[in-house]
Amino acid sequence: MNENILDVNELDFHYNVLEYSFQNPVVIDFWASWCSPCKMLTPILEKLAIEADGAFRLAKINVDQNPNLAIRMGVHSIPHVKGIKSGQVVNEFVGLQPEAKIREFIQSLLPRPSELWVEKGNHFYQEGDWQEAADAFRQALQIDQWNTAARLGLAKSLFRLHNFREAQFWLSDFPPSKEYTAAERLKVLIDEIIHVEVDNLPDNELEAAYQNSLRLIHKGNYYAALDGLLDILRVNKSFHGGKLKEIVVEILDLLGDSEPEIRSYRQELASILW
Repeated sequence: MNENILDVNELDFHYNVLEYSFQNPVVIDFWASWCSPCKMLTPILEKLAIEADGAFRLAKINVDQNPNLAIRMGVHSIPHVKGIKSGQVVNEFVGLQPEAKIREFIQSLLPRPSELWVEKGNHFYQEGDWQEAADAFRQALQIDQWNTAARLGLAKSLFRLHNFREAQFWLSDFPPSKEYTAAERLKVLIDEIIHVEVDNLPDNELEAAYQNSLRLIHKGNYYAALDGLLDILRVNKSFHGGKLKEIVVEILDLLGDSEPEIRSYRQELASILW
């Protein structure tokens, strides 16, 4: 049996299907020995899995041997094929289909070339290699200029490289998408940093502390900046119309949770606000 084709049961379903689908898509083939259409469909799925060479996993589930799993997955007739990505069913079909339709089904599960570059960019970003991350996100955008995950990833990487004006460019007129809210929040932070580059005279002590914190962010001194911003929130939670809270949240998101200090800052922010 090919390593990308597995017989799956109720005991190993979670590991071999759900958990694995966070790495690569999984195609589930619900079948039974008495099902004639299944005997024609399964060889096609196996052939395509071999051709794909690891791009997806084919998980074959005998419904007679795993009736509870079939019920749990909403399988009422067979053959029934489901596509799983990140633990969720994203596409499915029932009954025997022409090979061309099955190929289309599998293609709908596989990541687009631009998505592969986004995955690579996210990896480099998590590793702290901002330049490699930016380069990967640029590659994704060359393939698909409307890839919003790539646009946001590039803006975040440019932020960490202190290239704020180019990051601002990629966040301008951001398309409606699931990344839109995060992009708008990052844009607010970048707009504030760029604005303070102009020699503005602060009106009061809090404004002076705020501008100093933004300059610290510009220099990459994030923790010192966070200390200053939290001090301002302790005095005035609605400073700048509540914008400051969003800025602190955005800085924490940009830094991620890889460093233990971030959890402490999140807890401190929560204690100040609530």
